[in-house]
Amino acid sequence: MLTDTHIHLYASEFDEDRKVLLEQARENGVHRFFLPNIDRMSIEPMLELEQHYPDMCFPMMGLHPCYVKENWQEELAIVEEWWTKRSFCAVGEIGIDLYWDKTFLAAQQEVFARQIQLANRVNRPIVIHSRESFAEIMAVLDDHPKSAPQGIFHCFSGTVEQAQEVIRRGFYVGIGGVVTFKKSGLDEVVKSIPLEHIVLETDGPYLAPTPHRGKRNIPSYLRLVAEKVAELKNCSVAEVADITTKNSKDIFGC
Repeated sequence: MLTDTHIHLYASEFDEDRKVLLEQARENGVHRFFLPNIDRMSIEPMLELEQHYPDMCFPMMGLHPCYVKENWQEELAIVEEWWTKRSFCAVGEIGIDLYWDKTFLAAQQEVFARQIQLANRVNRPIVIHSRESFAEIMAVLDDHPKSAPQGIFHCFSGTVEQAQEVIRRGFYVGIGGVVTFKKSGLDEVVKSIPLEHIVLETDGPYLAPTPHRGKRNIPSYLRLVAEKVAELKNCSVAEVADITTKNSKDIFGC
């Protein structure tokens, strides 16, 4: 059984054929999907998916760094209020993104720190978005340490040394379709760290693996990620599936 620890399955890109895609995913051994929240607009469709597929879809609750804008205090208040209503599998996705826009860096740092504190209060892991912001992420974690359970560095694309630092701090390394890209450098990362510190993800509909790069990333493509990891670790896909699914259960508690 394969587990996708990060997929935006509620996204409009899946509206036309979501049910068919989930059936295809099951046929390819993918049975569990963890859904990161983005902002207030993603909450309702995300929770509807949980209602329709309670044994397959597990929602997180957090504010994505790319959606930290002028109204961030209002958006963050909505996230915090939801945590008073019910529990979620994680606080996510949260973090810092310096790829698109650095205008709100200070606000992203504040929101990230407050959501780490929230996760510590509710005793849940965090799922970290760290695009071109590894040093900034680590600086916030230094000032606001995450207590166990730590969480996942989603869509990891850093160096071997950075992966080792992630593991040293108690986090898991999220590996997705980028591992199949030539010159990504993730092949060396995966070779260098034990499977016991890795989880798999698609980040669908984004970042489809080779040979579908640039197209919509669908749930069943997680198997292509698992196959690449198995090739790099010189083991079976079944072993990759077993260990990474166990890791996901250890992190999320479900």
